[in-house]
Amino acid sequence: MRQLSAHDAAFLDADTPHANANVTLIHIYDQSTAPGGKVRFKSILAHLENRLGSLPVFRQKLHRVPLGLDAPYWVDDEDFDLEYHVRHIALPAPGDWRQFCIQVSRIHARPLDMNRPLWEIHVIEGLDRIDDLPAGSFALLTKTHHAAIDIEHGSEITMLLHDLEAEPPAAPPPAPWFPGRKPGKVSMLARGVLRTATAPVRLAGPVGRVVQRAAPGAVAAIGERLRGRLSMPVTRFNAVVSPHRVFETRRFTLAEFKTIRDKVQGATVNDAVLAMCGGALRRYLERHGELPAQSLCAMAPIWARREDPPAEAPPELAWMRVDLGTDLADPLERLAHVRAQTGSSDLVARAVTATELTDIGRHVPTATLALASKVLGLATASAGRRAPLANCTITNVPGPSVPLYLCGARMTYFSAIMPIADGMGLVFAVTSYDGRIIVSPTSCRELMPDPAAFAQCVRESFQELLAARRPRPGRPRQAPTEPAAAAAAPRRRASRGGKRSPTSPPA
Repeated sequence: MRQLSAHDAAFLDADTPHANANVTLIHIYDQSTAPGGKVRFKSILAHLENRLGSLPVFRQKLHRVPLGLDAPYWVDDEDFDLEYHVRHIALPAPGDWRQFCIQVSRIHARPLDMNRPLWEIHVIEGLDRIDDLPAGSFALLTKTHHAAIDIEHGSEITMLLHDLEAEPPAAPPPAPWFPGRKPGKVSMLARGVLRTATAPVRLAGPVGRVVQRAAPGAVAAIGERLRGRLSMPVTRFNAVVSPHRVFETRRFTLAEFKTIRDKVQGATVNDAVLAMCGGALRRYLERHGELPAQSLCAMAPIWARREDPPAEAPPELAWMRVDLGTDLADPLERLAHVRAQTGSSDLVARAVTATELTDIGRHVPTATLALASKVLGLATASAGRRAPLANCTITNVPGPSVPLYLCGARMTYFSAIMPIADGMGLVFAVTSYDGRIIVSPTSCRELMPDPAAFAQCVRESFQELLAARRPRPGRPRQAPTEPAAAAAAPRRRASRGGKRSPTSPPA
């Protein structure tokens, strides 16, 4: 039995009927490398059964504390059924990329059964008309709730399921598994009462979820720390999201991104990715007549060390707010502008780590921690109005740099679909695998009715950076420190039918 951390429990509280915290990893395979050139579904089932013991949460479900006095626990599922969690489907003919994107978006958007372990795996065949895929390719979708595993540790699932060789040593029979006893309601209630007595502010959770006094101030404080003195325009992606997801992807080589990186002194591959995403946003909004005069910004992860850390403390994943330079037409000026920020100690000092979000949970009711968990999407101001901290999220899910195999089939593609939320309706998932970088935007159908067009903007932004010759003379523009005086250009939101409304999307 293991209790959820305050940070993980927040993702459960933050779930809504139209925006859940599912994280979906997408793997595509060439089965011609498998023994006999074929991978059978029953072989995948047997393979997964052998690996489940390495990740206990795959056999554990939520067990909530009576009256919501404390965070839930992970307990063994006495009725665990592997074949419920692993499904087998095929795309109808012709089986092209558009059909695949629609199917995986639907799977990702469906909520998980909260009474079972919070994961599903879908084996998808029929990918016969997708360019650059060998004949007979199939996909494996791993959908997990964010409360069960962190996004930044998503590669652990990938490594768990795969081998480094097409013909690994024969696996031993799966070890016998017997579910442990779940705690009784009386003992859980007593433990919850004890924790509430030692931290009286927790009592506000079960007493009244609408009386949220501590969390708004805490979240607003972090919001101000991330926001600094910057102002931010609002775009179509900073609106309420629908339950209908859209997903697209574009693949690039790491070598090409290194070429782009070298065009600006001190720039990194991550800087090049940020600049490309900024260019894609610029192109897409400009084509819809919605590009603000002021630059857009993104929440992005970095590895940061705090002041005076313990000698053995590793760097911690933190989130920072980066100006994407969407008001700059020159791609290398945009890259230099991004680098001027990511190399700034002031920006790193304003980054917020997951540990700090968890620390908030120790001082606010569990029920209100959902607000803190959404610090990456919405911050609560002192007046009670909610405003987005950024226009989008750009998150990194690193994969292995060497080829991986599933039952002998070589993995040829690795990407991810990330959760979106009200006020933060666009996320770029950046994955890496075997010398490639894959950029996959996710949004909802109402905010992005044309995902293929957005993906083409990603491709064009990349090609623009790759073709750029040299940075223009002069120092790169510094990040603004005062709110821009110029108002953003009028924005028009695309409706589901493709017509545009003169009204701005609600924040």
